[in-house]
Amino acid sequence: MKIAIAGKGGVGKTTLAALLAMIYAEDGRPVLAIDADPAACMADALGLPDELADQLEPISEMDELIFERTGARPGDSGGFFSLNPRVDDLPDKYSVSYRGVKLLQMGTIDLGGSGCICPESALLKALVTHVILYRDDVLILDMEAGLEHLGRATASAVDAFIAVVEPGRRSLNTAHQIAMLAEHIGVKKTYLVGNKMRNEADRAFIEEGAGDLRLLGYLPFSVDAIGADMRGQAIFDAAPDLVAAARDIAGKLDARE
Repeated sequence: MKIAIAGKGGVGKTTLAALLAMIYAEDGRPVLAIDADPAACMADALGLPDELADQLEPISEMDELIFERTGARPGDSGGFFSLNPRVDDLPDKYSVSYRGVKLLQMGTIDLGGSGCICPESALLKALVTHVILYRDDVLILDMEAGLEHLGRATASAVDAFIAVVEPGRRSLNTAHQIAMLAEHIGVKKTYLVGNKMRNEADRAFIEEGAGDLRLLGYLPFSVDAIGADMRGQAIFDAAPDLVAAARDIAGKLDARE
């Protein structure tokens, strides 16, 4: 199972990513979670102890590693560098493990418009290609709204592309933009998950605005999740209502409904 999760900032995609990661890990599956959002917060959502979280470093900020694997340093202009660097050892070498979930922090790069070609992007794209095409883990990829890390070859191998939305027009508009971008790079289906649902009116709003996007399910608005964030506790442990809803979503993903 390879799942890519995207959405407008603040909609709760990291919440869903963390819940799915821990659900699959509890089921005994090997799970690799990749935090590819510039505002990395998957470690907090998983409830990583500080000593583990402090070991994480974004791959995109490892200048010496990028130079070693690509032959060029970040920020260098001109010259040659490898577009197919070795990356097979990076997920195990630079991830941390917690409760059955391996977490790797991808980091981000300044793309400077469309199609940045630089050592950092070459390494990150090769890494994403490897984990999607060649590893047997359940992969949970927590992304920003853009799809820069995904190319055509890797996007078509993703089992599920999920856009997380909250009740609001901007959130739904972003989801449709994500679906359009995903289709352009070969993703045949983008699913929708509604988050922060307070009542039936919120559900009706999401259903009306979903259009052609298939709804996988909903996560309720949860005071427990807010408290977990304040305490640095795993959402999985603090919000049973969210866990139950996420289990239903995971079941639909497994069944490929």
